[in-house]
Amino acid sequence: MPGTDVHRSTYALVVSMEIMTLNWYRGNNRSMLMSSCLFRMGGAAVLLTNRGADRRRAKYQLVHTVRTHHGADDRAYRCVFQEEDEAGCVGVALSKDLMAVAGEALKANITMLGPLVLPMSEQILFLASLVGRKVLGLKAGRPYIPDFKMAFEHFCIHAGGRAVLDAIEKSLELSGWHMEPSRMTLYRWGNTSSSSLWYELAYTEAKGRVRRGHRAWQIAFGSGFKCNSAVWRALRDIDPAQDKGGNPWVEEIHQFPVEVPKVQSVAMQ
Repeated sequence: MPGTDVHRSTYALVVSMEIMTLNWYRGNNRSMLMSSCLFRMGGAAVLLTNRGADRRRAKYQLVHTVRTHHGADDRAYRCVFQEEDEAGCVGVALSKDLMAVAGEALKANITMLGPLVLPMSEQILFLASLVGRKVLGLKAGRPYIPDFKMAFEHFCIHAGGRAVLDAIEKSLELSGWHMEPSRMTLYRWGNTSSSSLWYELAYTEAKGRVRRGHRAWQIAFGSGFKCNSAVWRALRDIDPAQDKGGNPWVEEIHQFPVEVPKVQSVAMQ
């Protein structure tokens, strides 16, 4: 009806998926072949609501969302770009600057997210480091990286590849336990783009790790170039024995984690 406030007492179905058939590349340009090798079909659907009466049934409360977009920077805009190759075949080209651009986007995103989630002690240390480097010109040593483990119990990191996970693990100084959902998702399901974050949260639930009040940080990357964060707070304990509906891990979670062999680098002659 015209004039109705549809944003109140509303349900929203959010579908995240990776559909390879729309962007399959048939050419021979190596930079475009990479996207067909990296991604895998997958999807997840989540039901959101702002109805107060549904709070007792809900798993999580959405606390914060932070989106940073670097599309105004040509290097960031072109690092993941759909175009035609020399033969006219359409594909997605990945630039060699991708990891550097992703690092810059992550830095900008956590700079905005930090004041919303970090305890005051970490905010003061981070601000002092930022002022020292930006205002006073102090360049000695690496900039202070806040301890986000003080803000979150669970981390769901875009399973875009081992290099992405390795870089974020090192940057945020996370443990193997914190990285386990992301690494096992990449191992079992591959890079399913945005839906990988829900596979990771489902892994944490299937392991029986989610307790009431726990906070989960979902962080993902995408073309543009952009970096997005979502912060969730668990509204109840999630018992995997009673909460099996739709969890893709439920029948095989006892087999995880598994040891993932390290990839050895090969020198090109």
